Amino acid sequence: MKPTPCDISDGACIQLSTNQSWILRGDKIAYGPVQITSGRKGYETPLGKFPVLRKVKDEWSRPYDGPMPWSTYFTDSGIAFHEGSLTVPSHGCIHLDPTAAQYYFQNLSIGETVQVVA
Repeated sequence: MKPTPCDISDGACIQLSTNQSWILRGDKIAYGPVQITSGRKGYETPLGKFPVLRKVKDEWSRPYDGPMPWSTYFTDSGIAFHEGSLTVPSHGCIHLDPTAAQYYFQNLSIGETVQVVA
């Protein structure tokens, strides 16, 4: 049985229904589960498989005028893992606590897969 609800063996897995995420290496959990918050109504985090596109350590969200430390982007529309509130839903991004955000930033490589499941 797979350790997560995702079918990838390497990369990041996000399960929106349980507000959890994992880093996977060779079909094994390397990190997690960690608590997340995701997109609020009208700004839902998209389901699917996405490549890590870029990483910005000290990012600032221009549309929402707020800090996005340790941003690891995985969609062309600007959705990323980043440090953020674990109680307030996002505008589509995946919020992580400070330790997890830094771990994801440092351990996910450009091109690696991020899978988002319901």
